[in-house]
Amino acid sequence: MVRAELIASVPMRIRVPSAGLSGLRAAAAFMSMNIERHVKAHRELYDNLRRRRSRKVAQTKAFYDEYFAVLDLAAEFYIETVRIVFQDYALAKGELKFRGELVEPRAIRRTALFTVEGEKDDICAVGQTLAAQELCSGIRPYRKRHHMQPGRRHYGVFSGRKWEGQIYPLLKKHDPVERLEQGCGHLATFC
Repeated sequence: MVRAELIASVPMRIRVPSAGLSGLRAAAAFMSMNIERHVKAHRELYDNLRRRRSRKVAQTKAFYDEYFAVLDLAAEFYIETVRIVFQDYALAKGELKFRGELVEPRAIRRTALFTVEGEKDDICAVGQTLAAQELCSGIRPYRKRHHMQPGRRHYGVFSGRKWEGQIYPLLKKHDPVERLEQGCGHLATFC
């Protein structure tokens, strides 16, 4: 189903793999989940263009540049990811392998883990990011934090005013993160 519905041939003049996730089909699928929001955003974009509000135009364009950034993935990568992560649940079942070696989230120890999800997420099921807390059992509890952002959908969690004003400040306040910013390790986030 995934291959037939979302994969399209890429013209030979473009130097990428011969098949990729159809940008047009994927954009339509993503946008249809929140069509009213996207219609409103584009009306505002054209109004802001007409009124020469360059800052607002730049904000809207930046959002859609990021939103559409993954639309032309190589078909093999996209299909493999959907199958392994979302159909076979390989990571959750402890069966995910990378380059022939088993991926063991419980082996992660020397980092902080701050997971975030939106209450109204339309891409990831609520609880999916929280599961990382349990999978990464080697991280000490005081170095873990989970945040559920009320009223936010998937993209609203990681971009825009709510991210900048509510979520990112929590990330910065997470005590192990402050130490990490001083060069003591790495930060892991899941979405």
